[in-house]
Amino acid sequence: MKWILLVILLGIGAYTYLTLHYRKPGPAFQPYSDLKDRANTKRLLSAGYQRVSLLAELPVDPGAPGAGAATAAAPAGLPPALRATLVDQPQLPAEIVSVAAAPAVSSLFAYPIGFRCTLPDHKQQLAGADLYVRGEEIIVAPDFDRLAGALLARNRESLIRLTVPAGALKPGRYRVTLVGAQSSRAWALQVH
Repeated sequence: MKWILLVILLGIGAYTYLTLHYRKPGPAFQPYSDLKDRANTKRLLSAGYQRVSLLAELPVDPGAPGAGAATAAAPAGLPPALRATLVDQPQLPAEIVSVAAAPAVSSLFAYPIGFRCTLPDHKQQLAGADLYVRGEEIIVAPDFDRLAGALLARNRESLIRLTVPAGALKPGRYRVTLVGAQSSRAWALQVH
C-alpha cells in the first residue's frame, strides 16, 4: 500500500511541475468560440472591414447632451455587405431614438457616443458594441443578450454610452451610422 501511495504522490508532483512549467499563458483554447472568432476576423478583413470593440456602458447620470452632430435617419439594419460578412449577427435594438455625439474629434482622444434606444421587449440587456470601418464609412452595432429565466428589464428604453478608444480612427471624414433593427441614425464625423 505504501508503494501505491508513493507512486501517486510522485505522479502528482511531476504533473504539477510540468503543468506549471509548460502551461500556455492566458485562457485555454476554446475550439468553438476561438475558431468562430478567427473565421469572423478573416471574413471581415477580406471584405475590407476593420473591427474595433467599444466600451459599452449604461450610465447612471445621463449628463448634459451638449452640442452634438446633426443626425439624420438612415436605413435600418446592418448594410448588406456587412451582414453577409459576419458569422454571428448582433442582436440590435429595435429603434435608435436619439444620438449625442461630437461632429469632430482628435484621433488622440477617445470618442464618446451617447444614444437612447428602444428594445424589442423586456428580455434584453446590453452585451457590448462593435465598430466596423471600411473606407469613409463607420458602422456602429450595439449588441444585446437575452435575459435568462424570468428576469426582465425595467423598461424597454435604454440610455447607452459607447466609447471609441483613442487612436482607433485615422484622420479623415467619415459617415457614421448607428444601426437599429427598425431605425438607424447617421451623422458626419471629422477626425483630426
